Amino acid sequence: MRILIDTQAFIWFVENDKQIPVKMKKYLENPENSIIVSIASLWEMTIKMSLGKLFLSCDIKEMTEKIYNNGFEILPILPEHIIKLSTLIYLHRDPFDRIIIAQGLTENMPIVSSDKIFDSYGINRKWK
Repeated sequence: MRILIDTQAFIWFVENDKQIPVKMKKYLENPENSIIVSIASLWEMTIKMSLGKLFLSCDIKEMTEKIYNNGFEILPILPEHIIKLSTLIYLHRDPFDRIIIAQGLTENMPIVSSDKIFDSYGINRKWK
């Protein structure tokens, strides 16, 4: 199954943070699942790191390597994702989460996220 992971869940996973539930960690490690990271997540991390709002154990180059080292894939932002984004009601204010939601809907993928507001968009959200 192809599964999209949001930025925070990805960070918690690769940083081995206790905030990610054990069940989700096992779900992401299951070799039957193809885990997808949006390019928007790398963009978000880069911006937040440069603003001093996010501190990681490594730089963005190493974070990118962690995507591949974990067997994950990167999903680019495609025109279809932007078209879907343009139709979303404005409930969630975070532009990075909004594009991830649009990507999940367009690609028909569940999203691993602790953010309950994703549910308002009809996403198949996985958490706990």
